[in-house]
Amino acid sequence: MNWTDLISNCRLGQEHRHLERHDDRTEFKRDYDRLIFSAPFRRLQNKTQVFPLPGSIFVHNRLTHSLEVASVGMSLGNDVAHYLCKKNPHFIDTLIPEIGQIVATACLAHDLGNPPFGHSGEKAIQTFFSEGAGLGLKERVSPEFWSDITRFDGNANAFRLLTHSFKGRRKGGFAMTYSTLASIVKYPFPSYHATKNKFGFFTSEHEEYVTVATRLGIPRLDTTDGHERWARYPLVYLVEAADDICYEIMDLEDAYKLKILSYDETAELMLSFFDETGKKRILQRISDEELSDPNEKVQYLRACVIGLLENECAQVFIHHEEEILNGTFAKSLIDHISPTPCAAYQHCTKISSARIYKSRPVLDVELSGYRIMATLMELMVEAIEHPERYYSQQLIGRVSSQYDIENKDLETRVMAVIDYISGMTDVYALDVYQKICGISLPII
Repeated sequence: MNWTDLISNCRLGQEHRHLERHDDRTEFKRDYDRLIFSAPFRRLQNKTQVFPLPGSIFVHNRLTHSLEVASVGMSLGNDVAHYLCKKNPHFIDTLIPEIGQIVATACLAHDLGNPPFGHSGEKAIQTFFSEGAGLGLKERVSPEFWSDITRFDGNANAFRLLTHSFKGRRKGGFAMTYSTLASIVKYPFPSYHATKNKFGFFTSEHEEYVTVATRLGIPRLDTTDGHERWARYPLVYLVEAADDICYEIMDLEDAYKLKILSYDETAELMLSFFDETGKKRILQRISDEELSDPNEKVQYLRACVIGLLENECAQVFIHHEEEILNGTFAKSLIDHISPTPCAAYQHCTKISSARIYKSRPVLDVELSGYRIMATLMELMVEAIEHPERYYSQQLIGRVSSQYDIENKDLETRVMAVIDYISGMTDVYALDVYQKICGISLPII
């Protein structure tokens, strides 16, 4: 792969259109603005990140997480762009300096496809088909489609949300630039060629990904198993690193706010990213700034850790540029950082798994969310299987017209149900669940 081909401001679905512009924004800034002002992005404020949506203590939701990831992504992209332009001065007059903006935009979009209630929502959709009432559909749909829905994944759903032409929307979905779209596909292969549940796009968006990969010069890999896979688009590594940094470190801060971790535990975990010299320097700064409030100290420590990890990941990318362009770089950037911060990150991951992700507030929202999502899936899929029934017509009638839920094709109808339910916020999913199950009545 080469950089001049990889950075393209051509838009999916608008390849042959001449678009008159009335301001000086770059096409990548337009991508960013389209996301910021979009309904799917706005709905992230009511989608769970890890902990239940906030009461008196504010913790991260999908929206705040995405904004923070975009901030770190912008820094990573700018560092890489600066390096590339310094190494190749002729890049200055190309689109290469826009890498920071592209990465930030992709970071904004990376969680757009996540259903309500986080990973439990994903699991509820998957298991409805693999273990629940949806199992009866297996012989009525294609193997590829069955693979998509039994492995339903928020990453693939984000690519669908940005590229699919829903009813009443323009061709090409959001009509994003090729570079922005490629930057969100962490796993560049379809579900039926995936070795695990993670994959990059559904069968319905296969053609769109091939178009993007071809135009950007992303090579298809030679595989011994005959599976269809592409090399990772280089900027994906930066988007992934920004996400890795933010969710791990910000989850520690949230756990401290919720008193799952004590101040001493949190401070020790964050200081462990630094060698002895670094620890002394940070503690001295805390003393010099006269930070006595534990919350302020944790925020300062968090900022120091994020700054360290951002710089480390940028250096890994720069050091392994050739492997990344050749499509041979293995694992993520965070896996290749220096030994001390790498060991600290891995330790934090273990602590998060044992103390945070299995804490009672998290488990409670996962259990409730799973039941809500499973029930919505069961009722809506039954409705599109038997649309002639009275109750089915009532359910179908409350679905937005953008979802092709009355299509004659069964696969299209099933996917429309998944689009509808996965696009809900936590609060809306709960509200719909309560109403259609007769638990609450609408107030008129």
